[in-house]
Amino acid sequence: MAKKAGGDGESSVQAVEFTTTSEDGFHTPEAILLTRGLQTFAEICADNQMNAFSLLPAIAYTLDMYRRTGQFFGIHEALLSSALAAVVFSILSAQPLTIVGVTGLISLFNFTIYDIIKIYDVSIYPQFMARTGIWAAMFHWLVAVFNACDYMRYVTDFSSEAFGLYVGIIYISLWAQLKVIVAERPADKDIVKGVEELVNEFDAEGSAAGYLACMIAILYFGTVYSLEKMGSSTLWTSGYRGILADYAYVFSQFATIFWVGFSHIPGTLKATHIMRVPVVDASKPTQARSWILDFWNLDAKWGFVAMPFDFLVMLLFYYDHNVSSILGLPMPNGLVPQGPVHTDSLTVYETKLRIIPTYEGGDTDIRRPVVVATQVVEQRITHLLMGLALIGTMTSPLLVVIHTMPAAAFAGVFFVVGWGSIESNSILQKILYLQAEERFIQRDELLLQVRRRKVWLYIAIQFLAVIACVAISHTLGAIGFPVLIILLIPMRVLLVPRWFLRKELQILDDFTATNEMVLASLGGKPGLPEGSPEED
Repeated sequence: MAKKAGGDGESSVQAVEFTTTSEDGFHTPEAILLTRGLQTFAEICADNQMNAFSLLPAIAYTLDMYRRTGQFFGIHEALLSSALAAVVFSILSAQPLTIVGVTGLISLFNFTIYDIIKIYDVSIYPQFMARTGIWAAMFHWLVAVFNACDYMRYVTDFSSEAFGLYVGIIYISLWAQLKVIVAERPADKDIVKGVEELVNEFDAEGSAAGYLACMIAILYFGTVYSLEKMGSSTLWTSGYRGILADYAYVFSQFATIFWVGFSHIPGTLKATHIMRVPVVDASKPTQARSWILDFWNLDAKWGFVAMPFDFLVMLLFYYDHNVSSILGLPMPNGLVPQGPVHTDSLTVYETKLRIIPTYEGGDTDIRRPVVVATQVVEQRITHLLMGLALIGTMTSPLLVVIHTMPAAAFAGVFFVVGWGSIESNSILQKILYLQAEERFIQRDELLLQVRRRKVWLYIAIQFLAVIACVAISHTLGAIGFPVLIILLIPMRVLLVPRWFLRKELQILDDFTATNEMVLASLGGKPGLPEGSPEED
């Protein structure tokens, strides 16, 4: 028979401990059936999560590109590109859990290139983007041929933490940029980012539309954020928490439905003009063109002009795709955060109880939950089903539903993703540590072994890198931000050790790739030339 893990623990996602086996040591048929049932349950959860987590951000990022690329990129382009990548990776990839899709940084690339091209001839933008994709593919092949990904083993938390904070800031700034869609400004007018864009919402559409859009976005974020927090809390029983954890993104779909319906309530709410998601006929490009772009008709000079853009695209994928999908950073840090989410959704967790005795004894012991991963249901079917579901979303009935959704709801998506990256970022955690009253800091905190001014110096260097990336992202040079991120790697190896002791760096920083299997695929564990002295 099979029983739930009990005594000193409880199951968070119906984790099961098998105690009955046959004489030859193999599981009995009952245990095997239960295992398969558990795997099927995890697969269903993963598929639901990935479909929700891929669809909503894809639409959100596309809304930004739709307005800022002369309406060249629309919902269909986002859905089809995500679906094709899902089908290819699930069937052919050596790592089927890798997910590729439309993200905020890629949308930043696309509309920055558009801003540059329209200075010369905006009509060549489609063919230019096609050439950009072709050259980028060639650069990726060169990276593979020369095994350049092995150098990713030198990436440390110094650069990945800075990049994660940058991504979070960009996502939240994109949330503000979505208001340009609602405001319906001309495509050739400069885009004002941040809070100024919110002010423009009120100026362009009036106070009612501005307040309604902000309210929907903030309340949507609060709803989804609360659901996620409850799933990882100690509220209720493990069964309820398991459902919340497994179906957090499914419940977020119900939150989306609720707030979409909220904007349609008859009366003042429905009469208030807020922008809806623009759609076109099923299975057609957003513009009146063919799905196949005639890039071969582009002048040769523009083909070579596209090369530096392609190299920057390759740098972005080289760093971010490797860090987020291969090395497995937490969800918000990646170019495509769905990859780690996919892996996490296929993981079976068990919540155990840790009892810490106190000097008072009796019933004063400290009881803390400890979540342990017990199994990973790794397969390809969830990724494939996600791709097919995205293709199904391009049909007329579902497009009609998508058209009813206000853009403000997707602003909440940016809040969820952006704040998730900032909240969990180690830079912020170090700042909170420095602001905490010292007597309440746990004595086993490793940062206590580092002088406070050195902690400030370390996060100041990271923060300067983040500021530089955010600053360049607000200019026509935005496509150059991957260069700044890549430069943090040699900076960490060559310059940072001059300013810190070896022991301080061992506490403040660590290699991003620490798993033995990952390091084996990257050529083994590297060693950094720590040139700093042992003492000042």
